[in-house]
Formats: sequence, structure tokens, C-alpha cells
Amino acid sequence: MLFIFDMGGVVTTTFLMDELYKKIGITQEQFKEICCKKRKIFDELEKGIITPVEFWSEFNLRLKSYKIAPVKNDLFRLYFHPVLNDETVKIISSLKKKHRVVCGTNTIQSHWENHMERGDYSFFDQTYASNKIGEAKPDPQFFKVILEAEGYKPEDAFFTDDRIENIEAARSLGINAVLFTDADSLKKEWNKYF
Repeated sequence: MLFIFDMGGVVTTTFLMDELYKKIGITQEQFKEICCKKRKIFDELEKGIITPVEFWSEFNLRLKSYKIAPVKNDLFRLYFHPVLNDETVKIISSLKKKHRVVCGTNTIQSHWENHMERGDYSFFDQTYASNKIGEAKPDPQFFKVILEAEGYKPEDAFFTDDRIENIEAARSLGINAVLFTDADSLKKEWNKYF
């Protein structure tokens, strides 16, 4: 069997965007508006099409109309301090004794580097990150890439994520998907596979 784990919100805590909005001096709605003018630059960042430097450069150009000071640092990197979910890591370790266990995550280069430095991906047999494979959840193509690379059929794959839209996308392909709420619930759900 193949087990696919999301990273943020499952194995570690997620990035707190509110800190970033506060630092820049904009609202969540303004951030989304800035990122979606003409080109969707956050989507491009998440798929590895542009680098963090290119993202912030374009972001600053778009920010001028808000009369706010430009961003001088990679705030995605500066404000990213994930905390490991030790209970999820125990589940991964148990499953790896009998099964193939991989990470399937939407991420950006700044967060990828942080996770690499911390060794967060070392718990997995392989990591499939959106910024490296050029596909992002909830697009079903994200899962197709993983299944093809791993050589598994959807019915032989299990997936967990903290976002319902990603669970629904995986299920649309026939992958056994469980919404992650906490490690204890996941362990009960997958108990027979340990």
C-alpha cells in the first residue's frame, strides 16, 4: 500500500499568514487581490514557476498602488517556524515498517528549504512537493503524478490532508482519503495497516 501525507497541518503546523499581512500592513483580501492581478503569482510560486525573489519583486510592483512600503525580505521564510506533530511522525514510522509512505505537499521554495534544513522530509520514503513537480492540490493531476511515479493504482493508495478540497480531489480518482483532524483519529482510521 501507498500512504501519502500532506505536510503543513498534518506533520507540522502551517504558515501563519496573519503575521505576514500584519507585517506588510494589508488585509487577507488585499493580499489575494495583489497576488491575482493579471498573473496569479502565488500559484506560480507554489508550482515552482517563479522564485521567491521573483514573487516579491512582482508583489512590490503591484503593492505600489496601495501606497505601502515595499517588502524587503522573503517574509515567507522569515515568518515560517513550523512545529512538528510528534504523534503524526509516530504514525508515519509505524506505517513505513510495512508500506511505502510519501509526502504530497503544496509548498513554496522558502518553506521547502526550511523543511529540508530541519529534516522534516526525512520521515518519508519520498517527497512530492508542488514547487518541484509543477502540480498543486487540489488539481487531480497532482495525485496522478505521485501514483505514476510510485507505480500504485488509486485503490491501493491512502491520503490524508487537513483541507477538504484536497481530500475530495483525491477521492475523485479513487484514492482512499481521510480528512486529518488529529493523529489519534487518523491512527484509528488506519489502525489495521500498522
